Amino acid sequence: MKVKFVNVREALTPSGLPDVDWAFNPYVGCAHACVYCYGRCYTRDKEVAGRWGEVVAVKSNVIGLLKREVRRKRGVVGVGTVTDPYQPLEAAHGLTREGLRVLIGGGLEVSLQTKSDLVLRDLDLLLEAPERVDVGVTVTTLDEGLAGLLEPNAPSPKARVRALERLSGSGVRTWVFLGPIVPGYNDDLASIRAVVEMAASTGSALYYDKLRVKRFMLAPAHPLREAAERARSYRWGELFRRIEDLCRSMGVKCALGLDYGRSREVREGSARLDSFL
Repeated sequence: MKVKFVNVREALTPSGLPDVDWAFNPYVGCAHACVYCYGRCYTRDKEVAGRWGEVVAVKSNVIGLLKREVRRKRGVVGVGTVTDPYQPLEAAHGLTREGLRVLIGGGLEVSLQTKSDLVLRDLDLLLEAPERVDVGVTVTTLDEGLAGLLEPNAPSPKARVRALERLSGSGVRTWVFLGPIVPGYNDDLASIRAVVEMAASTGSALYYDKLRVKRFMLAPAHPLREAAERARSYRWGELFRRIEDLCRSMGVKCALGLDYGRSREVREGSARLDSFL
């Protein structure tokens, strides 16, 4: 993997997503190399976008900028909206940890999303202001083999579940993102039920979403080309009703939404389940 270092003009950018005011992404690109990742479509760096998973840029000056910007920002900051803030580079560079220190210390609300159990390293920071922090973990499937196909360099589902259990057990508000649901891969009810049960056992809310077809998925050699074609005419409404029934039966608060396109009420656990189904 190629790592490069870049300077940026701002640390916090308007998110454009429901219930998230600002986005903080300390890296450009992601080494997890998930085959479905939409992040490449929103990355201006052509090398990173064109070699997704092979090239990642470290924002060298992002913490200095963040320290200045938090003085005049308020609201919810989504950490990791187009990159995983706990991808392997974070272990060496620590930009996410330093960013959390600044954001939490500055009084902002933090909503973090990851596929990595490295988030547990920062449990001490997350617990400094648990009323202003929530953590979401993406779990597309609990099947280790399937996860390896969809998310080749990401931590295993077992590691993610252990992280959720530890976070929730420590008092951190947690949620699970079941998405994207890919036709022919993780759309069977047995697979989905297992994820909903895991959300229930960890006291987590659940957000789910379909595969949203992007142009890169339709390339002849892309592994999801057939799934992307099927997704265009898939009976999503029927599947979503079944997911909602599962959530209702297990007492799991759930909602349909993109990564980070989620309801603050569900995230905070302050609304009735029925209002989202």
